[in-house]
Amino acid sequence: MYEKGDRPSALPIYLQISEVLIREIAAGRLVDGSRLPPERELAKQHGTTVRTLRKALAELEKQGLLERIQGSGNYVRAGGDVDSVYSMFRLELVSGGGLPTADILSIEECDKSEDFRAFGTSKRGTRIRRLRFLDKRPIAVEEIWLDRDSGAVEPAHVSDSLYRYYKMKLGFWVTRAEDYVSIGTTPDWAPAGFGKPAGAPVGYIERLSWAQAPAPVEFSRTWFDTDVAHYVQRLK
Repeated sequence: MYEKGDRPSALPIYLQISEVLIREIAAGRLVDGSRLPPERELAKQHGTTVRTLRKALAELEKQGLLERIQGSGNYVRAGGDVDSVYSMFRLELVSGGGLPTADILSIEECDKSEDFRAFGTSKRGTRIRRLRFLDKRPIAVEEIWLDRDSGAVEPAHVSDSLYRYYKMKLGFWVTRAEDYVSIGTTPDWAPAGFGKPAGAPVGYIERLSWAQAPAPVEFSRTWFDTDVAHYVQRLK
């Protein structure tokens, strides 16, 4: 069993920066044709070097979200689908956007509850409990259950994006998900850092996620603080 204290590695800094910019584009705060600040200024804003920033911009360029014009600057090219590490992460700050990060509280293999929505083919699953942040502000606690037949989770290699971990380490990727949004109450295992005591009313999401098999591979529950975060679904 993994316990809090052994912090798995987060995404590399350049990917964190690219994810911030992608979420800004997806949210419409960086519109098509807008010019980004000069690279030195942008690097300073993100507390990094110009070299690291350029790696982040290269990621956006590969996805067709940025055009780099020699002697002029970097311009947003929005309009298509955004291929983001957090493309299925639907929580944003009330003020908009925010970079998702997470602290893992525990990872444990155990029996599934009969109360869960049906998923997977095994009676057991890997339970991952996390405290979620947007721009370092705590916004949610979540409990993710991965069906045991989908693979064994190695805590030392889990990063902020579980979907990225599934693809890189377990050989499958999540292709779609169904969310059920309602009102819930903070679970009794939530850490004090979440900011909402056990039993307090909060937003609540249940999600089933599918990979390449007919049955869902993952079931998750998320309790989020509606004072600081909104659930956002954009339709095209």
